[in-house]
Amino acid sequence: MNRRDFIASTAAVTAGGALASAANSGEGSSVKPFSMRFAPHFGMFKHHAGDDAVSQLEFAADAGFSAWEDNGMKGRSTEEQSRIANAMERLDIQMGVFVLNPNSAWQPSFSRNNKEDREKFLEEARSSIEVAKRVNAKWATVVCGTRHPRVDIEYQTAYAVDQLRAAADILEPHGLVMVLEPLNPRDHPSMLLAKMSHGYEICRGVDSPSCKILDDLYHQQITEGNLIPNIDRAWDEIAYFQIGDNPGRREPTTGEINYRKVFGHIKNKGFQGILGMEHGLSKGGKDGEVALIEAYRACDPG
Repeated sequence: MNRRDFIASTAAVTAGGALASAANSGEGSSVKPFSMRFAPHFGMFKHHAGDDAVSQLEFAADAGFSAWEDNGMKGRSTEEQSRIANAMERLDIQMGVFVLNPNSAWQPSFSRNNKEDREKFLEEARSSIEVAKRVNAKWATVVCGTRHPRVDIEYQTAYAVDQLRAAADILEPHGLVMVLEPLNPRDHPSMLLAKMSHGYEICRGVDSPSCKILDDLYHQQITEGNLIPNIDRAWDEIAYFQIGDNPGRREPTTGEINYRKVFGHIKNKGFQGILGMEHGLSKGGKDGEVALIEAYRACDPG
């Protein structure tokens, strides 16, 4: 019996050892792909696929996933980046986000109009271009740093717009899109960008196809809720979604968000991009990985 046959059948999947056996079978697969590009990350299927990155990609493809994301891709060696990219191409897996600015994300690097901050961020933008080309990435996450405690938010917003506009000028010729991620103030206090409306304002100010919003539904449920109306209002500036239920930041169906409804709304609006699975698992071991797959099957609107 092949891998996808086991994953497609709840009874077979939950039978002891069945999924692990299927994962090592090397056979073809008949599992129906998910109707949306849900993107796992490395480590999410390690109990079935082991620690090797390519093995995890193969397992995910056989489970019906057609996208992947890796926040830390920029920190991998060029050889490993190429190896991962070759596997994704072979498996028809589309690359999602990596983090563009890991070194400036948690400082007041957008909010104080500082020349050194600006040049540091622009260098992070430049260094991301070759990574994106190597792994066939179209999007890179930008975290807009912390607020300045003694500068009006309107000034900070204008400074961020100027800095992002300069980065967009660098990235736009290469087709790489910064996606700005609002982060909730409970888990990440004092961040410059927390609300969808503020992200919309900044992206409108930058006015570039290379500067859009990453709508992390976990963060936005905590920050302001009202997920579907905010999706509709900010739609023209949203390029990417991330997923996580609340409370707990685990897979859909474990918290209060009606993900089947939200996914259906996003799909009905014509979204064909990636939805990153930036969350943990509600259970440990192989059972947790099976539960993860089953949760996405239950919420898949297609």
